[in-house]
Amino acid sequence: MTDIQERAKRVKMLLMDVDGVLTDGRLWNVPDGTGNMVETKGFDSQDGIALQWLNWKGIKTGLISGRVSPATAVRAAQCKFAYVYQGHIEKIPILDEILADAGIDKDSVAYIGDDLTDVVVMHRVGFAIATANARPEVKREAHYVTQAPGGQGAVREAIELIMRAQGFWPEILAKYEIASS
Repeated sequence: MTDIQERAKRVKMLLMDVDGVLTDGRLWNVPDGTGNMVETKGFDSQDGIALQWLNWKGIKTGLISGRVSPATAVRAAQCKFAYVYQGHIEKIPILDEILADAGIDKDSVAYIGDDLTDVVVMHRVGFAIATANARPEVKREAHYVTQAPGGQGAVREAIELIMRAQGFWPEILAKYEIASS
């Protein structure tokens, strides 16, 4: 088993950034019903179903974002995130709070990031993942770099890697009546 598979096998919690990870990083300002501008974002539906699989298997999920966005809060609720922290550029105190609350060792945590503010968290978890669209400095610090960019299946790719390493993939396929290969 490779180092990446060993790290993925230990994951009991998946944390992530939002912009550039769950989204492609673009922000749209659109008018609401009264003409006020409201920020929104696009999320990948395949990331969403994969986040549900983690929930089914008891693997907790969470996000730590520097930006505050109602769209992020709605998406986090849809995907049943256990931890949702927005408006936090300093992510280490939040990581420490999450670990204490969950009672999970940092070596059992995976984190997906794309920008410089994510590296400090990546250095403190057992499985550091960078998206394909991450800054080069972030990719250098990651244990694994996804082939898919953020907002376009990077989270799904990471989750499938975790599901396979933990032996859950055949069960996921069977749920959808797909034969394992």
